[in-house]
Amino acid sequence: MPRDDRFYAFIIAHTSRSRSQIRRIYVEKKWLKFFALAGIVVLGGCVYGFYGLTQQAMHLRIENENKELRAENERQQQELNRLSNRVEAVEDTSRKLAEKSGVVAANNTTPGAGGPELPLDIESVKVLETKMSRLERDLHSYEALMGDGYTPTVWPVEGKLESGFGGRRNPFGGSSYEFHSGQDIDAPWGAPVVAGASGTVTFVGWQNGYGQLVVIDHGEGLTTRYGHLSGIAATLGQVISRGELLGRVGSTGRSTGPHLHYEVRINDEPVNPLQYLLTSTR
Repeated sequence: MPRDDRFYAFIIAHTSRSRSQIRRIYVEKKWLKFFALAGIVVLGGCVYGFYGLTQQAMHLRIENENKELRAENERQQQELNRLSNRVEAVEDTSRKLAEKSGVVAANNTTPGAGGPELPLDIESVKVLETKMSRLERDLHSYEALMGDGYTPTVWPVEGKLESGFGGRRNPFGGSSYEFHSGQDIDAPWGAPVVAGASGTVTFVGWQNGYGQLVVIDHGEGLTTRYGHLSGIAATLGQVISRGELLGRVGSTGRSTGPHLHYEVRINDEPVNPLQYLLTSTR
């Protein structure tokens, strides 16, 4: 008997106490293919729906993370604005006190400055915090200077202003940056170096980085340093007068050529010597 590919026969046997019965169910092959295809379609739809749900959940999670990042950026920006306003307020007060104390001339104009704008980030907050702390220290120093008037009033050497106070590129090459704690004044080898103000010599000799160095204490926490000297004329403990010879320009220590490293410190914290040089006589 030839096989009929058009049908599939399913035999179901049923037995009871009274009788036995056999039922045959015939299903055409095309319907089996149809049901199998329908099952595949339904399964594919379920898989696609599940994938869509997972993608939607991931999208919601990313959107929530972006909202949190935007909120954090906004909080950091507000903190930066608050710190910037605080810095500006301290700078303004510091400038006014400096003008009253005679450290900076009231009509002094700030040299031009520029450069690319760098993005603000969490590191900027740290920089602003550091700057604000330094400015507040300077503010207290200016207040002390107003009451006592201990300030350098003459240039330590005749020359040209070069590398200034603050951040600078490593003068020995490379792409690194470093903090410069004083003001370099370019002058010929052997040029006379004098005391910026009267005081007591508290250090003479060699110090790493400075080379041959003289330190003068002017009282009220104010000191000046004269580095890279080729020769020293002052002695330890000497009471030196403003404009009195203390040494000669050189290039000792960490130096690329003859110049004077002039440094001003208040309570052993370096401050910008330029504010003193601008109102000092040559």
